[in-house]
Amino acid sequence: MQALSYLIEVVFNLYLMVVLLRVWLQMARADFYNPLSQFVVKATNPIVVPLRRVIPGFAGVDWAAVFLALVISFAKWAILMQLRGGFDLTAVAILALFSTLKEAGMLLFWVLLLRAILSWVSQGRSPIEYVLGQLTEPLLSPIRRILPSMGGLDLSVLVLFIALNFLNLLIAGWVPFWSSL
Repeated sequence: MQALSYLIEVVFNLYLMVVLLRVWLQMARADFYNPLSQFVVKATNPIVVPLRRVIPGFAGVDWAAVFLALVISFAKWAILMQLRGGFDLTAVAILALFSTLKEAGMLLFWVLLLRAILSWVSQGRSPIEYVLGQLTEPLLSPIRRILPSMGGLDLSVLVLFIALNFLNLLIAGWVPFWSSL
């Protein structure tokens, strides 16, 4: 049972990250023709395009993709609760909302980590590095304006990591089941 639960969580969380990445790419107005962007669009289009007929975008946010992310998270928790022998609609809805937020934070963490690692080894010509820069630069540039120059060391990623961890701990204090998500 534990192996099946693990497999369900991994599959749903990976697709949830792809859907959340689609929302983030569109909000950041990242390069649509980038290979990473193309992968994300092709992986999510079969579900998002029909949803757009019912749920239009507004204020630069693809609400159909946001709805899909919530549905994916809801389905994951509904299946996991069924496997554990119970189902509570309210609990599943709350878990879906909070786990989607947490997964968005995890996606931000992994994108920042990947960008930091690529900055050490890459020459800056990678199309993946380019789109990662488009995604993270709006978050890092305000931090860079506040931090003094450190002689070639960019500590803005570290500051954002600390802020993400602070938010995670703050929310965990308010929501008792947050750490189990």
